[in-house]
Amino acid sequence: MDYSHQTSLVPCGQDKYISKNELLLHLKTYNLYYEGQNLQLRHREEEDEFIVEGLLNISWGLRRPIRLQMQDDNERIRPPPSSSSWHSGCNLGAQGTILKPLTMPNIQISEVDAPPESEQTPSPTDSRGLKPLQEDTPQLMRTRSDVGVRRRGNVRTPSDQRRIRRHRFSINGHFYNHKTSVFTPAYGSVTNVRINSTMTTPQVLKLLLNKFKIENSAEEFALYVVHTSGEKQKLKNTDYPLVARILQGPCEQVSKVFLMEKDQVEEVTYDVAQYIKFEMPVLKSFIQKLQEEEDREVKKLMRKYTVLRLMIRQRLEEMAETPATI
Repeated sequence: MDYSHQTSLVPCGQDKYISKNELLLHLKTYNLYYEGQNLQLRHREEEDEFIVEGLLNISWGLRRPIRLQMQDDNERIRPPPSSSSWHSGCNLGAQGTILKPLTMPNIQISEVDAPPESEQTPSPTDSRGLKPLQEDTPQLMRTRSDVGVRRRGNVRTPSDQRRIRRHRFSINGHFYNHKTSVFTPAYGSVTNVRINSTMTTPQVLKLLLNKFKIENSAEEFALYVVHTSGEKQKLKNTDYPLVARILQGPCEQVSKVFLMEKDQVEEVTYDVAQYIKFEMPVLKSFIQKLQEEEDREVKKLMRKYTVLRLMIRQRLEEMAETPATI
């Protein structure tokens, strides 16, 4: 890739921009990290607009079940009749009309009078005393009857199963079925979507839900950048998730993009995240230290303003004792 130096700006949020040169440096680091993998990103310019595109990893962080769209498997395994299969045209006319079943002709079989013994000559094909076949005896060709066409019920071939799942991606191996259409994806499991740097957070959410045929509204969810330190930063509707991922760096051991419910997760700032993983006794000692520091600052301010108050009163007394001059 050509990471030539550029000077124009690239939007990364509402009223937020980054120089193309700086973004290209981050992109180069990102692609070096994923060298030889399909997570590498590509960039191009279209109508003077700098666009980055590729796969974005998103981790499932849902606490409540999701609903998959209703879809009957039977609707996906009924292909139109094909002339390549011998049974596809059974009972169908030229225009697709149903024909009446054919009736077998009534053939009467009568015994043939045996010729005199003197006229019977052994035949090469009649070595065991069997009667030779008559050449003019009518024969019925063996055909496949309608009885052989049986419905297979719920038994599906691998090709049928692939056809059913062709337009429905699995969520960590889970496909839709009537019993488990409502379920919760494993927390922390990873999926990905192909997006570009011009797609905002709501657009990425809708794309992800549509990929897995999720019935829930995109308004119920949000994307969060979660750091190992515990910091949680919610991506705004005006943010661009792919640009945010590039700026955060490629290593997912440091930070990940999570799909979470809006009403179940609160943002955690960096200052607060520093104390999240401490034990309760340690946190209590921190609170005690902060309380002592606050008390010292309060006393310091009280002494300062007490001195100022005394100085103002002293000056007022001096002005009152001095006679006014005309």
